[in-house]
Amino acid sequence: MSVHIEKNSVQETLVIPLYGRKLCNEQFPKLFHDKKAAKLIEKIDYDFSELDKRAKSLAYRFGALEVAMRENDLMVETLDYLQKYPEAAIVNLGCGLDQTAENCDNGRCTIYNIDLPDVIAARNSLLPESGRIKNIAADLNDFSWFDKINADKGVCFLAAGVFYYFKTENIKRLFLAMAKRFTQGRLVFDAANKRAVKIMLKTWVKEAGITSVTDYFSVDSIEKDILPWMDNAVISSRGYMLGYNDLKDPSVPRLFRIMAKLADGFMKMQIIKMDFVK
Repeated sequence: MSVHIEKNSVQETLVIPLYGRKLCNEQFPKLFHDKKAAKLIEKIDYDFSELDKRAKSLAYRFGALEVAMRENDLMVETLDYLQKYPEAAIVNLGCGLDQTAENCDNGRCTIYNIDLPDVIAARNSLLPESGRIKNIAADLNDFSWFDKINADKGVCFLAAGVFYYFKTENIKRLFLAMAKRFTQGRLVFDAANKRAVKIMLKTWVKEAGITSVTDYFSVDSIEKDILPWMDNAVISSRGYMLGYNDLKDPSVPRLFRIMAKLADGFMKMQIIKMDFVK
């Protein structure tokens, strides 16, 4: 049975990154392995013709490469955590229809997917709970969702493309609360500098009637922007595009490698790993 997705709906915002992951599989098969994306798209009743047109452009293809690198990077850090805590909870924050946590499943961990109620409603239609996989409807700013996570055997949180839409004060509050509650846990997420965040949020900010993005979370350096908050975490970062892979695979055009270097450098796109300590 297929699930119908209307144009210009909240659910449509979930389809676009899903399509990006499908494109990644097609464009960069040796770099990205998320076969579930294509299968999931087959269950969706939606007019993909406009996305098919966009997929031919250079910018859209590079965007697909960004998606591939981000998921692979987060998986590296999550799988590394599972080596030490094989029965840990893996928590996908702001999950949408993303299945990165499921792609890390070692057969022993518990997976939690968290997002706003309307998003989880759509997810439940396409990716219902089963066994060790749980979907939780919650606002990340309301920490009552902490109580729904069993972190007795460790916990690794991952967030892909999520924190850009949060104000810095809310991110600080969230990080401090997580570090206090989930000692020995790990948080892995992507971030970028103010310049990049301004570009990424341009359309969203305009639609929301917001005149400035200066209050939104960005990271120029972890030493300046995060470490002063956290005295109970070990924090490190690596380049988003080239920190985990040199992108010398034949499927990646030379121009894309140049663009990736600019993204990691000029835009300071990075993957940040935060290990909480007592």
